[in-house]
Amino acid sequence: MAVASEIEFIAPGLWFWRVYDPAVKAELYSTALTIAESTYLIDPVPLAPDALAELSSQSAIAGVVVTNENHQRAAVEFAHKFKAPIYSRGSQPFPSAVTAVQIEGAVPGEIAVHSEAAGGIVIMGDALINFEPYGFTFLPAKYCSNVKVMRRSLPKLLDYSFERMLFAHGTPILAGARRRLEQLLENH
Repeated sequence: MAVASEIEFIAPGLWFWRVYDPAVKAELYSTALTIAESTYLIDPVPLAPDALAELSSQSAIAGVVVTNENHQRAAVEFAHKFKAPIYSRGSQPFPSAVTAVQIEGAVPGEIAVHSEAAGGIVIMGDALINFEPYGFTFLPAKYCSNVKVMRRSLPKLLDYSFERMLFAHGTPILAGARRRLEQLLENH
């Protein structure tokens, strides 16, 4: 798997990095979320040593989150390096700082991650994407285990307060993300 060379700052305690993976012909995005001096890496892809040193100097890496069965990426390597647990659907309970929201019908094991940090954040696995030529939309049906079930499952995200949404595949939405999700669900 390719290695990302830099991290991109979004807001205090929130970063992402990305790399194009020719094996899947897509950009893969990863997120780092710091809450109360503990950093959680979500769907991490490999990161160049300088960028990893910059990220890990912010606070202790407290855990690695995998949002579905297809996103193992470099999770085991990060967990081993930082002696941190891996959280995924069906694993040990998540830390109180983050909530795993199960999304049925998408990819097996699919969750979204919610945190109240930085005005509220949702980090998506595959159920929602935000890249061209699709834009902000649902995962295409051909990748879903049951697209109708997935679309019925996504409105539960509206039970949470959030301003930003980050993706495993796509450009983050940095403002008004909850409203954009409401509009997407209303229009479909």
